[in-house]
Amino acid sequence: MTKTIGAPSPACFAESAERGYPGKERIVRKYVHRLRLAFPHTGPHRRKTSVRDVTGWITRHPERLDVDDAQRLKEITTRVPALASTVRHIRAFAEPMNDRRGRQLKEWIAKVHANQVPALSAFATGLLQDLDAVVASLSLKYSSGAVEGHNDKIKMLKRQMFGRSDFDLLRLRVLHSA
Repeated sequence: MTKTIGAPSPACFAESAERGYPGKERIVRKYVHRLRLAFPHTGPHRRKTSVRDVTGWITRHPERLDVDDAQRLKEITTRVPALASTVRHIRAFAEPMNDRRGRQLKEWIAKVHANQVPALSAFATGLLQDLDAVVASLSLKYSSGAVEGHNDKIKMLKRQMFGRSDFDLLRLRVLHSA
């Protein structure tokens, strides 16, 4: 039997049969087809929501979400209460991070552990292992970005030179690039 567009899935029919429907699958297919012709979907086609979409909506500032994305996120968090709790904690984490209020991090970690949010518990525990450094990075105006940039440049030079010459030439290239 070929599957037509808009026909119910076999799993859907199996569920109907489990609930006591005595008819055949073909009858259900014809009925659903007629219903879909009589009541066509006129709204814009929306693609399925991916995990990447939801992650982007959660991590983006709420004011930067367009109306459709905000509505879809609200629908998802209504269906999954654990996700709603996770979203609240992620947004609560973003505030001290963006405003450089690292001292509030310990309170956030305590709330995550108290609410037992499985998606964030391991992250919060990891932050506790090096809390002083994390608080300093979220509180102080200093940055190690310039040092990291130099490290990345040296790693790139090492990759370019791999197998081509000895250490002396690599040393010269590093010194001349600085």
